[in-house]
Amino acid sequence: MDDLVATVPASSSASPAPVATDDLLAELRTGLPAEALITDPDITASYANDMASFCEAGSPAVVVLPRTVEQVQHVMRTATALRVPVVPQGARTGLSGAANASDGCIVLSLVKMDKILEISPVDRIAVVEPGVVNAVLSRAVNEHGLYYPPDPSSWETCTIGGNIGTASGGLCCVKYGVTAEYVLGLDVVLADGRLLTTGRRTAKGVAGYDLTRLFVGSEGSLGIVVKAVLALKPAPPQQLVLAAEFASAAAACDAICRIMERGHTPSLLELMDRTTVRAVNSLANMGLPETTEALLLCAFDTADPAADLAAVGELCTAAGATEVVPADDPAESEMLLQARRLALVALEAVKGTTMIDDVCVPRSRLAEVLDGIDRIAVKYDLTIGVCAHAGDGNTHPTVCFDASDPDESRRARESFDEIMALGLELGGTITGEHGVGVLKKEWLSRELGPVGMELQRGIKKTFDPLDLLNPGKLF
Repeated sequence: MDDLVATVPASSSASPAPVATDDLLAELRTGLPAEALITDPDITASYANDMASFCEAGSPAVVVLPRTVEQVQHVMRTATALRVPVVPQGARTGLSGAANASDGCIVLSLVKMDKILEISPVDRIAVVEPGVVNAVLSRAVNEHGLYYPPDPSSWETCTIGGNIGTASGGLCCVKYGVTAEYVLGLDVVLADGRLLTTGRRTAKGVAGYDLTRLFVGSEGSLGIVVKAVLALKPAPPQQLVLAAEFASAAAACDAICRIMERGHTPSLLELMDRTTVRAVNSLANMGLPETTEALLLCAFDTADPAADLAAVGELCTAAGATEVVPADDPAESEMLLQARRLALVALEAVKGTTMIDDVCVPRSRLAEVLDGIDRIAVKYDLTIGVCAHAGDGNTHPTVCFDASDPDESRRARESFDEIMALGLELGGTITGEHGVGVLKKEWLSRELGPVGMELQRGIKKTFDPLDLLNPGKLF
C-alpha cells in the first residue's frame, strides 16, 4: 500500500505534502485497537458510497470503526495533524451521496457506537449513540410506553446518527414532524478533536444560539455526532388506515387540501400514483387497485380513529374519490402501509436503477407538481413514479432507467434536474428530507442565493477551517 496516499482537500487553507498511508495508519494505531481499522481495499471499497445514483465516490485510505468517544477524538486529532479528510458514515442508506468517500480519506463509520445509554419515562428522553438503528430505538422506547416518531422508509436499517446528519423525515411527519424536532442535545467531536456539548435534557431551554439545530442536517460537515439526547412522546393508540382511490391526481390533491383545511391531523397522509401502484403489485402481488390514477392513504392514531376516518372518507368522496375503504383493524392497516413502504423497492425493479428526487412544495401546489412531473416523463420518454408524504407536500418522484443505456441515463439526469427546477418554481425546496450531499449541491446555491451561500460557507469555515470534514458535500 506504499503507493496509496491520503491527500489534502483542494479547498484546504494548508498545502502540506501528501501523507503516506502507512504513516497515517501508524498514527491511527496509537489510539485505536487493530479491529477498528479496515485497510483491505476490497472491503474499504464497500464503504465508498451510499445509495444515491449519479454521485461520484473516491477510494478511502482506511475505514475506521470506533466504539468510544475517545477513539473518535483520536481520529480527528490525527486527521487534523496530518491534514487528511474525514467522511463520517452511518448505515449508508442515504440518497444524496452525502456519505460518499473522497480519494485518500478516512471513512469514519459510527455503526459500532450503537448503545442506547438511557431511556427516561419521566423526562421523556432517550440518550443514544449515533450507531443505534432507528427501529431498534423505536421498539426499545415502546417497551416503556413511549414513542420516537421519526420513521424514515429505511427505519429498519438506518441509524440515528445518519438521521440527524440528513435531518430525515418519514411517513408520520404530517402530525409529528421531522428528526430536527426531536433532537434536544448533542455531543459532537469537532474537526480538531475537541468535544462540544450542545442543547439540553430539559423540556425548555433558550440559552445562546441553537447550535444543536445547526448540526442537524449538516451532513457531517461541521462535526461528528457521538451522542444524542432525543425527545420522546407517549405511545399513541394503534392507528387505523383508510385507502381512497381517485380517477386523477388532481382529485386526490383536492382531497388532501380539504383534509388539511378542515383541521384534521392525520398520523399519516400518503399518496401513490398509478405507476407506483402498478409497480408494487408487480413486485409483491399486493392486490392494489390498478385502475386508479392515485391512491391516497390516510391514518389516525386518535382515541376514536374510526370516526376520524369516516369524516375524512366523506371529504375524499366529495373530492371525487371513486372508492373509499377504511381498514377494519390494525392488521389490515399494516398491510396497506407495507404497500407504501415497498414503493421505492418496487420502482427500482421496473428498470433496475432509480434516481429518487425529494422535492417538497406547499400542499396547495401538489397537483401542479404532479401534473408537471407527468409532462416531464412524457418529454423524456421515461417511467417516473411518484409516492409522496402528501400531508406535508414532500414528493418523491422516482425516475426509473436502465443504467447500462447511456442515452437513457442522460435523460434520467436531465429529467431529475427539470423536476427540481419545477419544485423551486412552485415555491418549494430541492429537498425535504434526503439532504443535498453531492447530488444536489449545484442546486443549493439556486435555492439559497448568494447571501445565504456566503453565510453558510462562513459557518463551515468557523467549525472546520481546514475543510477536512466531508469535503465536497453541500457546497
